[in-house]
Amino acid sequence: MLIRITPDVRLFVDIEGPGWVPDGPRLREKPTLVLLHGGPGYDHSSFKPIFSQLADIAQIVYVDHRGHGRSDRRPAAEWTLDTFADDVVRLCDALGIIKPIVLGQSFGGFVAQRYLARHPAHPSKVVLSSTSHHLGLDRKLAMFERLGGAAARKAAQAFWTAPSAATWAPYNQHCRELYNTTRPGNDDARLRTLMNEEILFTSASGEQQTMQLLPGLAAVQCPVLVMAGVHDPVTPLADAQDIAAAIPAPWGQLVTFDHAGHGAWRDEPEAAMAVLREFLLRH
Repeated sequence: MLIRITPDVRLFVDIEGPGWVPDGPRLREKPTLVLLHGGPGYDHSSFKPIFSQLADIAQIVYVDHRGHGRSDRRPAAEWTLDTFADDVVRLCDALGIIKPIVLGQSFGGFVAQRYLARHPAHPSKVVLSSTSHHLGLDRKLAMFERLGGAAARKAAQAFWTAPSAATWAPYNQHCRELYNTTRPGNDDARLRTLMNEEILFTSASGEQQTMQLLPGLAAVQCPVLVMAGVHDPVTPLADAQDIAAAIPAPWGQLVTFDHAGHGAWRDEPEAAMAVLREFLLRH
């Protein structure tokens, strides 16, 4: 469905599960989990079907960021972390969601960090999964070289130095297969994704080159779970460690996955979903 969050902006939203469930003689409200997908330029489909496992304990809101996926196309001037972060609040206002649990994966984690900085009292909890606080090019290049050799390092350096269609093709060839430790038997998940490469190149060559999100984490006022795969080349473990260290006590928690890359639930699904379930249920 398309949800209008401003007079001229609609976001695509898919909602899984009821928010209120029978519990003896009353109705009990479940928490709402808002999922912010990676990219930029991708859509929410990478969360499906695995996040359905959490529908028994939370109402799940899948959303395509402004300009992404099935959401309304918008001008490039609006493709900023501040706008995407404020859209989380706008969407919650439109849907009547109070104190959401917000999960940001990769680029969605950039958005979630800006959301924490700009609206620290809004969420009840936040999950920052496989994400970074800066470009961190040296760390990226070292990991890509370790996992894929000189060809991967060269392709990663070319793309992250000058993101474009020309550098994206070799990056796809040499680097994307290194994101995860497991190799899916088919490309269905990638084929399901609605891709907007214009947003990818604009964001990766612009705001991501200079962003520094750590200072905003000083504003955190709620529990924040930081999840990281040890073998993640694009948002390396050291970035997650920096993020966790920047969150004031007692709010931050870092959980690492020894056999995972980018998006722990892709490589260690049982362990990752168990960690998420425990965090969602924790009072």
